[in-house]
Amino acid sequence: MSRVRTVLGDIPPGELGVCDAHDHLFLSSPQFPGQELDDAVAARAELEAFRAAGGAAVVQWTPYGMGRRAADLAELSRTTGVTVVCATGLHQAAHYAPELLDAVRGRLAELFVSELTDGIGRTGVRAGLIKVAGGFHTLDAHARWTMTAAAEASHATSAPIAVHLEMGTGALDVLDLLCGELGVPGDRVILGHLNRSPDPVTHREAAGSGCWLAFDGPSRAHHATDWRMPNALRELAQAGFGDRLLLGCDTVLAAARSVDGGPGMPYLLRRARPRLVAELGEELVERILTGHPGRAFAADWR
Repeated sequence: MSRVRTVLGDIPPGELGVCDAHDHLFLSSPQFPGQELDDAVAARAELEAFRAAGGAAVVQWTPYGMGRRAADLAELSRTTGVTVVCATGLHQAAHYAPELLDAVRGRLAELFVSELTDGIGRTGVRAGLIKVAGGFHTLDAHARWTMTAAAEASHATSAPIAVHLEMGTGALDVLDLLCGELGVPGDRVILGHLNRSPDPVTHREAAGSGCWLAFDGPSRAHHATDWRMPNALRELAQAGFGDRLLLGCDTVLAAARSVDGGPGMPYLLRRARPRLVAELGEELVERILTGHPGRAFAADWR
């Protein structure tokens, strides 16, 4: 039976409720000095704000070695009543010290499987997805290494693979590798950040693989996101792919949290949802927020 693996245990897909399908409560990287998400009090306030806006679940895509704080996620889920799903996986090489990458070389798939099945360290928390990343319009050797390990771990466990697409690019190369060369079923792959490269031809071709298409994050200065996202989703729905869509906020930096003056997690429900309802209709938007995440992140765990 398919279940969603949360930080407090496995649940039926229908119990997720309104879900932010891509976000971060904790994250640290040398690429974001001074903007780390490392404050448990602020994380709790953000979850409480999301719950007050009508949210019920958050999928944290922070992977191995980037300060995901699995034990804190479990406590936050218990105290706020918001369901949380945690990731294993590996981001782009730039987010890590070389010695950390050297330490996992040769055992990456084994690490992913262990965190999905046995748990993360001694926390007792099991990851519920594998996060990997491509590059800008390309897949470098690091991306191919991590995606190969992710495919091996997914075959072993049935876990979904969530992919950071750099600036929304490289979707078809990712699918060629994961679903073509490595044999991962399309419905086990979630492509993130497609809103950052609103190319309808690529979107439709990617959707044809059976993968999930995540539109995640409010506009940034250099991204054509909010104002084009309703059109992109409508075109996909009209092309018959309305059942492959996910929405998230992707709060990466401390300043982006609503409790610190940014849009934060509540933005998804406070601003994005009404605009999408006006374009797509209430029924489809509610399915995207409540039905699709359960299907995308559920697995027949092995």
